[in-house]
Amino acid sequence: MKILYVASEVTPFSKTGGLGDVAGALPAALASLGHDVKVVSPRYASVQDARLTPTGHSLELRFPFGTERGPILSLRAAPNLELLFLEHEGYYGRGGLYGDQAGEFGDNHRRYAYLSLGALQACQRLDFTPDILHVNDWQTGLLPVAHKRGFLGTALGRSKSVLTIHNLAYQGQFNKQIMPELGLPWDLFNAEQGLEFYDGVNFLKGGIQFCDALTTVSPTYAREIQAPEAGANLDGLLRRRQDVLSGILNGIDVEEWNPEADPHLPARYGPEDLTGKEACRRELLERFGLAPTDAPVFGIVSRLAWQKGVDLLLEVLPGVLEQGIRFVAVGSGEGRYVDGLQALQARFPGRVGTFIGFDAGLSHLVEAGADFFLMPSRYEPCGLNQMYSLRYGTVPVVRATGGLADTVREGPEGNGLVFHDFHPDALRAAIDRARALYADSQRLRAFQRRGMGQDFSWSGSARKYERLFASLLSE
Repeated sequence: MKILYVASEVTPFSKTGGLGDVAGALPAALASLGHDVKVVSPRYASVQDARLTPTGHSLELRFPFGTERGPILSLRAAPNLELLFLEHEGYYGRGGLYGDQAGEFGDNHRRYAYLSLGALQACQRLDFTPDILHVNDWQTGLLPVAHKRGFLGTALGRSKSVLTIHNLAYQGQFNKQIMPELGLPWDLFNAEQGLEFYDGVNFLKGGIQFCDALTTVSPTYAREIQAPEAGANLDGLLRRRQDVLSGILNGIDVEEWNPEADPHLPARYGPEDLTGKEACRRELLERFGLAPTDAPVFGIVSRLAWQKGVDLLLEVLPGVLEQGIRFVAVGSGEGRYVDGLQALQARFPGRVGTFIGFDAGLSHLVEAGADFFLMPSRYEPCGLNQMYSLRYGTVPVVRATGGLADTVREGPEGNGLVFHDFHPDALRAAIDRARALYADSQRLRAFQRRGMGQDFSWSGSARKYERLFASLLSE
């Protein structure tokens, strides 16, 4: 198959979250299966690579406000895999991807209309006719709309479009005046079959309406977003399209996240010999200036955001810390949660350690050195840290939502601790069960080895996408 994969960020060139990781890994996995894959993404200021070469082709997109032009650059990343970067200094040559310290960029509707329409025009310029147009999140939501409304009479007309929703909370909502600005016909401004959303324009809604198939990044999240509680006011539309909606769990990079070969760790270890994990534990406590202990060590590596349930942690942790556990946190985000964690550290010196910011090496050390990893998320489309934790023999303590529910199970053959209600008592009880598990070394080792024995590589997920694409083409 020929696959065009369009994303607003792609690791290692640009990243703000999980979308960048997926865009860096899934196309590579599909290419390794023999498919001809081209990835299209903006050339942000961060995309600096000596391997980038001009294709000799440029975009020329006509909008009511003027004609926008920019070259198409290429990078051959692997056999069957080519990355195409759309260069436009005015749109992408900035310090941030979607915004800066002042907030979201005011012309994001133009910037990502350029990406969506530019990806389709790039196919024509490069004489590449994909079987599958795979787009991601709101930033590429206009591509299925443009495909259905403007390209069906071209060679691209036989292509099938697939939209993956990584996080339904982010939808790309704009004032309705962008309709004439972008040249979108007013007949698309309707609630039932178009882009209209509470008297505004919603890019993600447009993509959901016009794509041939929808996926989310876990099976449970695909079910959750069809209910009002997690549907972000799009649950009705998603229920109407449930026949083309499926959930495919993300994978992880098993080369980067491998405790048997991780360069960030003081000692390596595997499921058959966990002795190196104790050395990582000692190093972790030392790095955070915490006193040695026979009590369990709990850790988080997280965006400090409402979604992640940090407020629930801050409510529960003081009582648990008084019983002697250690807690380490690596992350950045909202000021109220940063302040809360730092206040917790001041209140429990020698028991709590925090690092505000991002540090790749420290993140790996937390995954290896902690005994338990906490993820009390309000919602979690997929989640990656629970899979990192399982691979590193660090038992996850999670709320049963989204991808957490799909990867972590509790019970006689469990690999983690699971709670259901978003309530302090439920989290507290799960931490108590973790402490009891820690006290039973034989049972703890069984949990660790079961987690470390699971396959979370991208190969399995890529096969599921491959089957979905094949089913679309056979219709």
